[in-house]
Amino acid sequence: MHRLFSGIAALILIAAPATARDILFVGNSFTFGAGSPVERYRPDSVTDLNREGIGGVPALFRSFAEQAGLDWSVSLETSPGKDLAFHYANKRAAIDRRWDVVILQGYSTLDAENPGDPTRHGIAAGQLAALVHARNPRAQVNLVETWSRADLTYRPGSRWSGMPIMTMANDLAAANRGVARTVRGIAGTIPVGSAWNRAIALGVADANPYDGIDPGRLGLWADDHYHGSSAGYYLEALTIFGRVTGYDVRQLGAGERSAADLGLTGEQAVALQRIAWETLRQDR
Repeated sequence: MHRLFSGIAALILIAAPATARDILFVGNSFTFGAGSPVERYRPDSVTDLNREGIGGVPALFRSFAEQAGLDWSVSLETSPGKDLAFHYANKRAAIDRRWDVVILQGYSTLDAENPGDPTRHGIAAGQLAALVHARNPRAQVNLVETWSRADLTYRPGSRWSGMPIMTMANDLAAANRGVARTVRGIAGTIPVGSAWNRAIALGVADANPYDGIDPGRLGLWADDHYHGSSAGYYLEALTIFGRVTGYDVRQLGAGERSAADLGLTGEQAVALQRIAWETLRQDR
């Protein structure tokens, strides 16, 4: 009988998926929260592999985990204005260790020279995924779908100029999903841009920062109409956290402490939590 129970216990342990504990964020200013207080938010709660004292979206992820009772060790490797190819070429030594989850966020247009073209982005994503899986074959590597840049939509000279504000995010989402389908080692994508689009469509956020922020709506962009505001990064972090952990971010509620730290009201926090949850639910 003892042997029977021991055998059953062993089978349960084998069948049960290991709970991920270590997460690495690889990215740029959209990851570290440039243009907002998020950049220097709780840097002591995360490990910045570049030792630049950045908290950013990773620190928000860590804060959510603490409040949800989840034990995550959070690290980041970021550089402003860089794509994934830069990280693979220049930061492999920092990245090359064992991780359970790795979040890859590329350049805001995927390719600075050929906006919207996912070729260079996809190659680098595959190289980074291979690097990660050499250390841990079971690691989960996800791509972040970023948001529409208002400066590339409402101003001339861009491939997205004059188009609806949601178009750029939709294009970036389609490109990243194409990479995830065709590049080995990419588990999937995280629909941050879709969450921004949803916030705008439902009237939670303003669609055009160039004509001012409508009363009762949140501005998702920073003053440069390019990077995120505190609200924009908060929504990004919620979407990533919900996708990675499976946690219902609505449970963080009006008393979620990071929102208060960043100057968001409880009502605004709840609205953004709902947007992230609805986006993830629709994106299954």
